Amino acid sequence: MLTYGARLRKDTNGTFLATVPDLPEVVTFGETREEAISRVRDVVEDCLAEYVARRRPIPRPAKSPGRHRVTVPALTEMKIALYEALRSEGVTKSELARRMNVHPPQVDRLLDFKHASRLDQIEAALRALGQKLVVSIEAA
Repeated sequence: MLTYGARLRKDTNGTFLATVPDLPEVVTFGETREEAISRVRDVVEDCLAEYVARRRPIPRPAKSPGRHRVTVPALTEMKIALYEALRSEGVTKSELARRMNVHPPQVDRLLDFKHASRLDQIEAALRALGQKLVVSIEAA
């Protein structure tokens, strides 16, 4: 599970400022603690999407995430795993499309966090990179 720690502090204007030390670009606020935490989840996902768009490495969360935990959605985490496999293998999106025998826009959608990709498509992309998806379930 990809879980980042968020810090909340009361701002001078009475709102709550939320930041994520592992992702310095993530800064948001809320009128209440709950609203700040809800917003920071969206901003973390948007930030990670920007890392992918700019072809930057995804920062790993600190070992001790802190009191406020922001867990990346499972589908987004799978897309990040695919992105990292592409980077580690030095394979371009075009080459992956060729290996999968699909059109390049289909690979773009597999890396788009807002697109509801199917699990079998992500598995096929990972297989084309010599990888496999392993799923586990843990108690909450």
